[in-house]
Amino acid sequence: MVEIEKTRERRNRIRAPRVAKHAGTGEEPNFTSTFAALGKLKLGNSGVRVSASAVDINTGKTVLSIDDRVALPTASIGKILLLIEVSARFDNREFAPYGILDKVAGASVGAAGLWQHLQAPSLPVADLAALVGATSDNLATNILLQLIGLDAVRARTESLGLTRTALLDLSRDTRGPDDAPQLSVGSTIELSWLFGALARGEIVNSIASQRVLGWLSLNTDLSLVASAFGLDPLAHRGADHNTLLVNKTGIDRGVRAEAGALRGNKRAVAYAASIQFDDTSLQARLRAIEVMRIFGYDLLEYVH
Repeated sequence: MVEIEKTRERRNRIRAPRVAKHAGTGEEPNFTSTFAALGKLKLGNSGVRVSASAVDINTGKTVLSIDDRVALPTASIGKILLLIEVSARFDNREFAPYGILDKVAGASVGAAGLWQHLQAPSLPVADLAALVGATSDNLATNILLQLIGLDAVRARTESLGLTRTALLDLSRDTRGPDDAPQLSVGSTIELSWLFGALARGEIVNSIASQRVLGWLSLNTDLSLVASAFGLDPLAHRGADHNTLLVNKTGIDRGVRAEAGALRGNKRAVAYAASIQFDDTSLQARLRAIEVMRIFGYDLLEYVH
């Protein structure tokens, strides 16, 4: 009953009406650059949809809120939900971290990932989760989903109180009329909450949360918001210049999204940003990426 009540309170908090705001004036950074950049991007093109959220991990204070309840495509960010379910099953001893899974014909997908390029025909479950965290590995994602099932991931998502965030499908090279139109969708308020809860050890339990954070800390994609943090994409599991990051990106045609947790020498913040745009030119894509980087500069100022 206690868990049900907590879930109900979380859903009510997430669904509560919100207005766009920033952290204020004075000594505290105010995210005005992010507001200006997102506003300019949206006003300059009617086909652009934007959403952003940032929440102080320690105080729970919302420091940025821009259309944060809108569900937008988030590409590979939804794979976090799969990693959470995998981690929870390790705790329940439903399968061992060292259980071996084989490559399966038809599961291979191009684009993201390393396993498709490796000779190893089989890998342990924990290694597949690490590949998903490090390179958003599509083949590893599909093999884990074949084992666990989308229904189990959806049930876990609902148990967390998430109503606008979901992993919808397997990774696919092409999406037909019978497939989900997106790999995943999400609202930035829910994604920032999720990373904050992971950082506090509140997702499933502290051990399961830390396991998920460990996989995500391997992420090699620092091309969006995290490009502002000056970290080594291949080695940032520890603090560098008092800056510690765990993040997950989602990249697809016309989609740029990122969610994460950033800790500095003053504060810690959980954040998420999504941009959906008409990817008709390199200039349009670069404008979206630059806006994400501007958000990163404001986050860096906030934590330091």
